[in-house]
Amino acid sequence: MKTYFISSVLSGGGSAPLPEASAEDWVNMINGFQKGALSSRLGIPMIYHIDAVHGHNNVYNATIFPHNVGLGATRDPELVRRIGSATAREARATGIPYVFAPCFAVCRDPRWGRCYESYSKDHKIVQEMTEIIPGLQGDIPANSQKGAPYVGGNKKVAACAKHFVGDGGTSKGINEYGTVIDQQELLSIHMPACSDSIIKGVSTGFVISDWEGIDRITSPPHSNYTYSVQASVLAGIDMVMLPINYKEFINDLINLVKNNVVPMDRIDDAVGRILLVKFTMGLFENPLADFSLVNELGSQDHRDLAREAVRKSVLLLKNGKSGKITDPVMLIIWATNVVDGQLHGTTILGAIKSTVGSSTEVIYSENPDGNFVKSNNFAYAIVVVGEHPYSETAGDSPNLTMAEPGPSVISNVCESVKCIVIIITSRPIVIEPYVSSIGALVAAWLPGSEGQGITDFLFGDHGFSGKLPRPWFKNVDQLPMNVNLSWCVARPCILIVMVALVLGL
Repeated sequence: MKTYFISSVLSGGGSAPLPEASAEDWVNMINGFQKGALSSRLGIPMIYHIDAVHGHNNVYNATIFPHNVGLGATRDPELVRRIGSATAREARATGIPYVFAPCFAVCRDPRWGRCYESYSKDHKIVQEMTEIIPGLQGDIPANSQKGAPYVGGNKKVAACAKHFVGDGGTSKGINEYGTVIDQQELLSIHMPACSDSIIKGVSTGFVISDWEGIDRITSPPHSNYTYSVQASVLAGIDMVMLPINYKEFINDLINLVKNNVVPMDRIDDAVGRILLVKFTMGLFENPLADFSLVNELGSQDHRDLAREAVRKSVLLLKNGKSGKITDPVMLIIWATNVVDGQLHGTTILGAIKSTVGSSTEVIYSENPDGNFVKSNNFAYAIVVVGEHPYSETAGDSPNLTMAEPGPSVISNVCESVKCIVIIITSRPIVIEPYVSSIGALVAAWLPGSEGQGITDFLFGDHGFSGKLPRPWFKNVDQLPMNVNLSWCVARPCILIVMVALVLGL
């Protein structure tokens, strides 16, 4: 930090001070970087960044909220605002003043592996969810300049409306592909949420490249790196994300400036915008973090909020006969590996076990065969299936089929016993082949760390209120299928009927 005058540092996905690091561990690490920056010749504080798109999701023991696709199903901007505020406090608890959030991509094709980061295919719903920005940053003062960056103190963070206008329109849902649209669609579909973010004072008033993004200016990537540095900086990129080759970038950029290829006023232009945000964040007055907020990380209030968000995001896709699960009955739980792999929080299985009465026996089997099901006198089955965990390009899917052993489990179980199927998924997937054998069908999206939000509706304590964030299709031949969502909510939409009934069997 001292030698290379590094302006900012980010946590890449999964990076941490040490395994199961505490809030204090994070504060100590970040202050170490900051002390290095402050001891440089100019003493300019650095910004520490981290992704926090569904809570402070890179940090052990943080509250993980439902992902954006689920929050879009709530249609509740005030809830999202409160989630922004909780996320800000948890980030500050670990000494981090800046988050790469929120994401305002308008996902137009669910085959895109990052569609879960989009609140909806409907830009009006995405616009409503810009209310997360004052949650993260605080309310801009009434007399402040419209569009000026704002951070309201040391319990708030600087936000970043990411990634760039149009990224949710990537052709055929291919990650990092081109968005091929006319200007009218760009301005009417993809621009409004970005514009609203700026009006609400989103603080990132500079352009940041993505992970090794400038390397891919050439084909193959990094084949002419000096040109990539030149082209990116001259194009208007102010801050460059460099997970590995930061020394190479610094040396190349210095040489380009010395040789008058990149004019010094372009550097001053970029630095001025970055300094404005640093001043707005209060980094010059208070560059070092303290331990005053460490108890905010994973606090019970935040977990209660996440549980509320799960309740409001869950969507009833099919309902069987009237009635609900009541004690005493025998339950059997099946699940794929999406259920019980979290390090903290409450899993769906754990939530069910803690909710049922003492007279209810809960039997768990990960992948049962038909003989096992038929040989036992089970009253009900709760089947939890869906997609396997993934991120970004690994989630691109041309067919959007359910991951095995999900289809086999549904077949083995639902043909022999009354069943509820809960789908853990980042987007609509193909479920039409299984619907006839399922008693009740629920979309839980990616619910996060608070599995008791699932049992809140499962046992009839709360009704369903979630609405489709995007149409649910029969098969991928119907995609991209960008129909009006108000029509889907009011009427049957393909095979989905929106009904607000207590879950019955």
